Amino acid sequence: MLIHLHPVNPQTRQIKTIVECLLDGGVIIYPTDTIYGLGCDIFKKQGVERICRIKHVDPEKAQLSFVCHDLSDLSKYTKSISTPLYRTLKNYLPGPYTFILPANSDVPRILHSKKKTIGLRIPDNVIANTIVQELGHPILSASLPGDMVEEYTDPELIYENFGKLVDIVIDGGPGGMTPSTIVDCTNEPYEVVRYGLGEWKEE
Repeated sequence: MLIHLHPVNPQTRQIKTIVECLLDGGVIIYPTDTIYGLGCDIFKKQGVERICRIKHVDPEKAQLSFVCHDLSDLSKYTKSISTPLYRTLKNYLPGPYTFILPANSDVPRILHSKKKTIGLRIPDNVIANTIVQELGHPILSASLPGDMVEEYTDPELIYENFGKLVDIVIDGGPGGMTPSTIVDCTNEPYEVVRYGLGEWKEE
């Protein structure tokens, strides 16, 4: 199913359809403030397993992240963080960044990596933010498979290529070509794992 959403005022009825799909264990492709990504409910094992099959990865080894609504969401799934780190997160989020943080026991078991960390994002995107807000908890997020970056910017082409693998493809307008900047905050000094769209200044 291809669903068209207004990028600034997404239609309530369509958002409810998307949330119901996620609650049923479905997988979606949705826009962020960077590139389009795969998403599912973090608490739906079947959704997580489907994303891992699409990506051809083991859940324990996969580089998956949580897309959260705000910083209060972040604190529910990470161990206690320092005040300076909280200020850093507040300074950069929402925005095109993924922060790797120590995971706590509330992270679903299937998502526990051997490193016991989780990547967390708060995209500066109305559609992604509205979906997570209506769902009531984060969605699992992963990049689309392969390297057809230019085609990933066009929701119609994304639907042609991946529509049969997922339940819903959301057309929220053209996507970006550059992924988020990934910053590992598990140790000091913080380490940039991947430079992406977000600019990073040494903390």
